[in-house]
Amino acid sequence: MPAESILPQSNSEARPGRAQQMATRIIFLLSGFAMSAWAPLVPFVKIRLDISAGTLGLLLLCLGAGSTFSMPLTGYLTGRFGCKPVIILATVILCLDLPLLTIMNTPAGMALALLIFGMSIGMVDVAMNVHAVVVEKASGRAMMSGFHGFFSIGCILGALAVSGMLTLNLSPLIASLIVIALVLLSLVRISKDFWQDTKPKSGEPMLVMPRGWVIFLGLLCFVMFLSEGAMLDWSALFLTEARGINPDHAGLGYTLFAVAMTIGRLTGDKTVNYFGRFKVLLVGSLAAACGLLLAVCVDSLYAVAVGFVMVGLGAANLVPIMFSAAGNQTTMPANLAIASVTTLGYAGILAGPALVGFVAQFSSLSFALGCVAALMLLVTASARAVTR
Repeated sequence: MPAESILPQSNSEARPGRAQQMATRIIFLLSGFAMSAWAPLVPFVKIRLDISAGTLGLLLLCLGAGSTFSMPLTGYLTGRFGCKPVIILATVILCLDLPLLTIMNTPAGMALALLIFGMSIGMVDVAMNVHAVVVEKASGRAMMSGFHGFFSIGCILGALAVSGMLTLNLSPLIASLIVIALVLLSLVRISKDFWQDTKPKSGEPMLVMPRGWVIFLGLLCFVMFLSEGAMLDWSALFLTEARGINPDHAGLGYTLFAVAMTIGRLTGDKTVNYFGRFKVLLVGSLAAACGLLLAVCVDSLYAVAVGFVMVGLGAANLVPIMFSAAGNQTTMPANLAIASVTTLGYAGILAGPALVGFVAQFSSLSFALGCVAALMLLVTASARAVTR
């Protein structure tokens, strides 16, 4: 299927070249790199503050609250100033805040630092996705899966880099300073190549309440982010409790899922360009649902492994397709639509794992994950409407 049949052309005669496309990929990679650098630092926070797991959980809510607060605001800012200055500002704030996460020694100070960290992550997330949709549309071919694939690579590299530096006995502060040096140097290198034509057309509103179709896309993103959050937070516990695997090896399940998702996203652009968004959304969501059902219904580690890989490959390109659909709809400006869809999606990450735990408490974890699979079938049923 030719690319032109998948995405509408931009009204602008100019098209982003390789430099603009690569700059978009790199900002996705840098975002994932900087965000995941936080993960290996979490145990040090708990030790430094001498707090319980429950208190740490409450502190981590500040990160999610900051992202949720900043995402709708970023939709307005990108409409007012364009994506480039928002991406640069948010990335600089993120880099300035990251070292604070390694030195704050009171819960109140850590809560404030996490709130700012979450706000900067939310701003970068929305602004880079708006930028990606504009570049994709102007290029006339599917590119969103590849962009998100670079984000996944960045997450892997960030976590590995910080873990490696900590293993070499570098302090968390020094590790964070090395991370921000790499991010800022890379940002300086690519900032000149950001696509400039990312503001909405003159006369379009810069602040609109989400409605109708955009809310529907956001709810579907909620389901997909909920599924990813469930895999992150509950897959290891499922393997230990329901399949009897050694806790030391329980993380391999999520690793299979994450690697499969990264591979699926890196090959996703060619897949979407060849098969079309409808088939990828239909088959991908169905494969993800069936994979999760296979993992929870068949008492075999081989079934779990195959199931988790199916979930990763199937779900890999679903959120990128949703973001493209949000950018191409005409109900509201693309920047505001993407901000709304992203905010609803992140609500799935925040609330989803808790919902899974609530259902599991009154039934079983296998049943709760089966409910997640059933929700993914709603995406399957909506595939035609999303890609019309």
